[in-house]
Amino acid sequence: MRIDQILNSDGPVFSFEFFPPKTDAGERNLYAALAELKTLEPSFVSVTYGAGGSTREKTLEIVKRIREEYGLEAMAHFTCVGATTPELRSTLDEMESAGIDNVLALRGDPPAGQELWTRTEGGLEYSRELVELISSDYPFAIGAACFPETHIHAASPEEDLEHLAEKVRAGVDFLITQLFFDNALYFDFLHRARAAGVEVPIIPGIMPITQVGQVERMAKMCGASIPDGLRRELHSRGEDPEAVLDFGVAYATLQCAELLAAGAPGIHFYTLNRSPATRAILSALKLARPWEKAA
Repeated sequence: MRIDQILNSDGPVFSFEFFPPKTDAGERNLYAALAELKTLEPSFVSVTYGAGGSTREKTLEIVKRIREEYGLEAMAHFTCVGATTPELRSTLDEMESAGIDNVLALRGDPPAGQELWTRTEGGLEYSRELVELISSDYPFAIGAACFPETHIHAASPEEDLEHLAEKVRAGVDFLITQLFFDNALYFDFLHRARAAGVEVPIIPGIMPITQVGQVERMAKMCGASIPDGLRRELHSRGEDPEAVLDFGVAYATLQCAELLAAGAPGIHFYTLNRSPATRAILSALKLARPWEKAA
């Protein structure tokens, strides 16, 4: 089912993001997490590409398996890194033949060891071009990424919003935000996006904090800020992994509850291929139902 149709149904959507594992043990962990999270009846799940499109085949394999064996709607991330336009079309053809309904269109990160993004000869330069390619010739619902704290390579917040509006006009049906830890950033971004003419649903992306070092690395990599108070609380528990996990679950639950009560269309969880934190958060949210308090 198309995600834009799912977003038109009653109630918020809850979705999980996974990445293709590199080892057999990692693959076992992924499918164990999927089995546990399936009981929460997510609206959809998504599977990322590696840097430089390095996991293209694995991504499609996992998406197909999730749909066929787990009965869940699965969305493939899709980038234009390291591929010519005919190669992009070939992958899209494979997705369509497999019955996949949804694609998250991204420019993508450079391959490992390469700092600057460069267009592949015979390929595409911008995510907008990828959206145009998909929307003109394929039946997929198209998602795209957005950045409450501005894309790390954008010259300014205004320029970043201009590019986002261009992508939406090219055919994007919904947006998922990069992770953030201060809800004020999402609300401000939502206000600015609407003022710029971006009217599609904007799903907040939330990463439950389970390890201090890990969340700091992730935040630095994607240009997300960690509020001073949150950082202090995490470091005060830094020598006690269980205390960090408990606090991280509590913080994300409160964060999600506020977003949903304010009318956010759902929550996209960056699971890091693990289930306990996400299960605890979503189970609490489904009991409390904060979206029923939305104005």
